[in-house]
Amino acid sequence: MTTRVNPNCRLEDQGIEGLGQVYYNLLEPALITEAVSRGEGRLGLGGAFLVSTGSHTGRSPKDKFVVRTPSVENTIWWDNNKPMSPEAFDLLHADMLAHMKGRDYFVQDLFGGADAENRLDVRVVTELAWHGLFIRHLLRRPEASELATFTPDFTIINCPGFKADPARHGCRSETVIALNFDKKLILIANTAYAGENKKSVFTLLNYLLPEKGIMPMHCSANHAPGDPDDAAVFFGLSGTGKTTLSADPSRVLIGDDEHGWSDKGIFNFEGGCYAKTINLSPKAEPEIYATTSRFGTVIENMVFDADTLELDFEDNSITDNMRCAYPLDAISNASATSLGGHPKNVIMLTCDAYGVLPPIARLTPAQAMYHFLSGFTSKTPGTEVGVTEPIPTFSTCFGAPFMPRRPEVYGKLLQQKIAQHGASCWLVNTGWTGGAFGTGKRMPIAATRALLAAALDGSLNGVQFRKDPNFGFEVPVSVPGVEDRLLDPRQTWADPAAYDAQAKKLVQMFCDNFAQYLDAIDDEVRAAAIG
Repeated sequence: MTTRVNPNCRLEDQGIEGLGQVYYNLLEPALITEAVSRGEGRLGLGGAFLVSTGSHTGRSPKDKFVVRTPSVENTIWWDNNKPMSPEAFDLLHADMLAHMKGRDYFVQDLFGGADAENRLDVRVVTELAWHGLFIRHLLRRPEASELATFTPDFTIINCPGFKADPARHGCRSETVIALNFDKKLILIANTAYAGENKKSVFTLLNYLLPEKGIMPMHCSANHAPGDPDDAAVFFGLSGTGKTTLSADPSRVLIGDDEHGWSDKGIFNFEGGCYAKTINLSPKAEPEIYATTSRFGTVIENMVFDADTLELDFEDNSITDNMRCAYPLDAISNASATSLGGHPKNVIMLTCDAYGVLPPIARLTPAQAMYHFLSGFTSKTPGTEVGVTEPIPTFSTCFGAPFMPRRPEVYGKLLQQKIAQHGASCWLVNTGWTGGAFGTGKRMPIAATRALLAAALDGSLNGVQFRKDPNFGFEVPVSVPGVEDRLLDPRQTWADPAAYDAQAKKLVQMFCDNFAQYLDAIDDEVRAAAIG
C-alpha cells in the first residue's frame, strides 16, 4: 500500500514508538479492505460499510475532560467542562502508549476547516481501520502534495480497546475523552463511537477560533445558486430540522453541522455529513437515502438483513441514534469550496412542543443573542425512555457540550457579526401548533418551507408585522401561501385562555434559564431578555 505522509513527521517523531504496522493516509478502498479483513464490520449494499459501535452508540459527555493548566485556567468554562489534572493526563497518556505497543494503527492527516488561513491541521491515530474511513469522510482531505509537508497542529489518539482507570487517571469511568491544549493532544479510550473524533475537533475549533475573532457555530449553511454572498446559517439542536431545511435543492449546501464566520465570510469545518438514518426515506430525503448504498459510506448501528444486507430504517432496537457518514460530494448541490459570504440571514430553529411560539419571528441583534444563549427546544414523548410529557431543553449556543469557553464569548461574537454585516435574524418554530404535544399538531412543513423561502429571498421583510406580547419579537401578520391563522398561535388553540397559561409557563422557563447570564451581558441584551 502506498505511504502518503511527510517523511519528516511520523509517529516516532511524536514519541509514539514500538507499534506494529502503521498505515498512513490510506484511501477509502484500502481502509475498507483492512476493516473487512480485520472483522470490524461487513461490506453492505453498494460497498457501504456496516458497523456496530458496541455499548457506546452516542457520545459520552460525562466522560469528557479538559486538562487544567495555567494557560487555559481563566478561559475555560469550568461549570460546563470537567477538569483533569496534568499529572493524571500524563499517566493516561503513558498507559495508552504502553497499550499501543505491538498493535497496528491507522493514521489520517486531515484539515479541520475549508478556510486555508484558519484551518486546523489534525492527525487522527486510530486502532480501527473504519475509524480512519469515518474521519476521512468527516474532516477535509488534503491533496497528496499537501501531505508531503503536513505537520499536525493537534493529534487525536483513539484506542477503543484501552480501559481507563478512574482512580489512576482522574476520570469518571473506563471511558475517557481528554483534551490537553498545552500538549496539543486529545486522548480517547474505551468507546468505538466514531462521533467522538469529529466532535473533539469541533471543540478544539470552538476554543481556538474566538481568539482570532472568528465565530464557531453549530449550524448548517447554504447559499443561493451562483451567489455565495447570499448565504444563510441554520442553528438548531437535534430534531429541529437543521439538516433537512438547509438541504434545499434550490440552494447550494455549504455544510450541515459545523461552520466558522470570519472577516471574509463563512466556511465549513467539515468535508462530509453525519446524518441520522432513523425513518430515512427515499421520498423525503432522496440524496441522503442514496448514500446508504454508496461505496465507502459508513453505516453505524443499523439493523440489516443478514442475507440480503438490506437496511431497516425503522428498527431502532440498537439505538435511535443510527447514522451514516459520507463525503460532501455525495450530495449533488453541495458547494465545491464549502465557502460562503457573510450570511444575509441567520435562522434559529426550535421545536416548541408547548405550541406557544409562532412559526417564524423576526429578531433584533440583541434578541438574537438572547435566543442564541437560550438555545431552546423541547424533548417530546417517545424520544427517550421515561419521557412522558414535553421537557424543555436549553442548550446554550445550540451546542453546550462542545463549548469550552463561556457562552457569552460566543454570544457577543455573534451579536457583533450580525450587527456589522446587517444580517436579518429569524426564530423558526418547527414544533407544535394548535395546542401542545398530544393535543395540537406538528407545524406543516410546507408552511415552514414557504416562510423560510420568503425570509431568504427578502420578501418577508416587506410584510406587515405585529409585536408578540409574550416574547417581544416581531411576527408577520400575513404571508402569501401561508394561512394567516397559523401565524398567530393563540388563534390556533381551541381555548385561548389555555394558550395564555401555556405561554406564561414557557416565558417563565426562559426567564429562569436566562438568569445565569444577566450579569455577563450588555444593557441592550438585558433589555431584550424577558421579565
